[in-house]
Amino acid sequence: MTLFSYEIFDAVARQGSFNKAAQQLHLTPSAISHAIAVMEEELGFALFNRGKSGVTMTSYGASLYPAIRAVLNSDEALKQSIARLNGLEKGKVKLGTFNSVCAYLLPDILKSFKAQYPQIEVEVYQGTYDDVKEWLRSGQVDIGFLASSCQEEFVLTELLREPLLCLTPADWPAPEGGVMTPAMMQNQNFVVQGDATDADMRLFLKKYKIATQRCCHVIDDTSNIAMVEAGIGISILPELTLKRCTADIRVYPIEPAEYRVVGITVPRPAAMAPAVEQMFRHIVQVCTGHTA
Repeated sequence: MTLFSYEIFDAVARQGSFNKAAQQLHLTPSAISHAIAVMEEELGFALFNRGKSGVTMTSYGASLYPAIRAVLNSDEALKQSIARLNGLEKGKVKLGTFNSVCAYLLPDILKSFKAQYPQIEVEVYQGTYDDVKEWLRSGQVDIGFLASSCQEEFVLTELLREPLLCLTPADWPAPEGGVMTPAMMQNQNFVVQGDATDADMRLFLKKYKIATQRCCHVIDDTSNIAMVEAGIGISILPELTLKRCTADIRVYPIEPAEYRVVGITVPRPAAMAPAVEQMFRHIVQVCTGHTA
């Protein structure tokens, strides 16, 4: 198999469609289909399941995918190293991130990075904590934003430490001293998100053994805030998610204080391509004021 066949495999895996992969690579769908068929014949097993709604990787294809991504990443790193030796700043960086970072932190990072390195292409993938971890494991992204509450095997470079805050409807009785405590939250109606997006709240509730009535299950911060504003229940969110919030809600600090730690990680720190290293350093500098 050739490097180009690996690129075709990667495009089909990421797009879930021969047609979309063809558009990405500027080929015809029949050329993509033929290339995959040749790969499958050479390997002796199917790489993709074909269906009316698109294609998905077989178990064999999924097993090969991390190795194929590693080859493509190494090729990209080689190209970037050659470019750097020639005095150029080129390459591509793929970032995996979750909602609050994507909405409130990443735009300024990308704007300033683009001003310094206009020839480096940046791709952003937004998802849940679990999505980011899977993208890091498969090599789909070069740098991932994660919270320490769910970092698992990844080593984080800390960017910020933000307090968890309690959100209540505007007409909810104000707590004494303007501070919420775990005892005040016992047996309240809570707006919660999925496991992969709400790890920080869930750890807080578990730590203080807070029994809740989980009345609303949503999948993003905006919906969470909207449900609290509508009087459905209370919630807990990190400070970053409330940046520029204009909803008619009340926000209170929590005692004892708990924090979400946000950082970045790379799957292979010793093998960062030059463009990835530039982005990594830039993120750390913008967020902390220090160079990595």
